[in-house]
Amino acid sequence: MFQNKNKKWYAIYTKSRAEKRVYDDLIEKEIKAYIPLQKKLKQWSDRKKMIETPLFTCYVFVFINIIKERLKVLQTDNVVKFVSFSGEIDPIPQKEIDMIKLIIDSNTQVEISGENFKPGDKVKVVAGSLKGLEGEIIKGKHNRVLFRITSVNQNLLVKIPAQLLEMVNK
Repeated sequence: MFQNKNKKWYAIYTKSRAEKRVYDDLIEKEIKAYIPLQKKLKQWSDRKKMIETPLFTCYVFVFINIIKERLKVLQTDNVVKFVSFSGEIDPIPQKEIDMIKLIIDSNTQVEISGENFKPGDKVKVVAGSLKGLEGEIIKGKHNRVLFRITSVNQNLLVKIPAQLLEMVNK
């Protein structure tokens, strides 16, 4: 039986435009991986087509026992390194992976932002496919809510109508 004991989510950094290849190679090695893909309309001079692009460029998430499977991941073609802060490879909380999956599955238009925004009003989504998620309003962008994915130092900006939001007590 598949053992999840001591397994956690980690982010790996890949070579440019290699996210899908890395994902396929990891799956082939029987390593559980996740790559959040967002559908976008791509326009060429002669046609338009819906394509799936990685939400986070150069990132793939892996669910591994870092002690036993770290080397196996690093030996995968196009993997550069594990994402670390201050020299430590920190696991990504399951809550953040679940948030990413919920946002992707909702087909909501998402923008990526790596900026460090000043804290704004804390809000909670009260209706719709993102119901229950908490984030913060970005000043000057009244219908955009920021969801922080702190483990990879990224933010998701999601357009949400004001009537679907309520203030969260501080």
